[in-house]
Amino acid sequence: MKKYLVIGNPIEHSLSPKLHSYWIKKNNIDAIYEKEKLDENDLENLILKVKDKIIHGINVTVPFKKTVIPYMDKLTIESEDTQSVNTIYLENDKIVGHNTDIEGFERSIKDIKLETINKKVLILGAGGVVPSIIFSLEKMKVSEIIISNRTKSKAESLKDLFRNLKIVNWGEVPNFDIIINATSLGLKKEDDMNLNFSSVGKNKFFYDVIYNPKETNFLKMGKELGHKTENGKLMFVYQAHLAFNIWHKVKPEINDDVLKLLDI
Repeated sequence: MKKYLVIGNPIEHSLSPKLHSYWIKKNNIDAIYEKEKLDENDLENLILKVKDKIIHGINVTVPFKKTVIPYMDKLTIESEDTQSVNTIYLENDKIVGHNTDIEGFERSIKDIKLETINKKVLILGAGGVVPSIIFSLEKMKVSEIIISNRTKSKAESLKDLFRNLKIVNWGEVPNFDIIINATSLGLKKEDDMNLNFSSVGKNKFFYDVIYNPKETNFLKMGKELGHKTENGKLMFVYQAHLAFNIWHKVKPEINDDVLKLLDI
């Protein structure tokens, strides 16, 4: 039986085991998929288990998407360009770091038919999945990407990868068409961003990469102000779908049963 894992810290909220286990069963694959909470000093030993074929694939979530890179033998172009890894596998005895977040985000935006061309996008946060989202948005021809992060220097460091970013201080709310919450604020119901969106105008789009809980305070706020909202469930499903196909050479079905499975 092959073993697969999702690693992160925190990891309790992850529904990856639920989704992957469902697809594994549906496709009669002899495998298990579990979650594991790690500290940074546990990473090397765990990733080496991929080389030894004790573990056959790993998904990586916050805060390790960049920290795992030194332990890779090879990065795909997607991971190289974003300096972010969310899927690990063995190919020709080399540990490969890949990024399925880029295509996962892109597919989710196309699915909800959100118009991105010439739109201004404000992203809250600078870690984890943010480089992948920026990479996708640039491909989708947005006019401007603005980053706001509680630690401004972390936002500034993204300019090493993406030169055209605009950085604003946390608390500033510039004009935008689309706003994306990519911070961990929202994993707990009591989380408060201390941001005021009451004067941003009408017909904005609020997107949260968090999918558990289903509706964060950020999305509630957007909805109460009359804007369209979307959580990160579709992005999560699509990035998982791509990883599943890499590992098992199977494209599992995405249907209503799969989407309902993740409504908790």
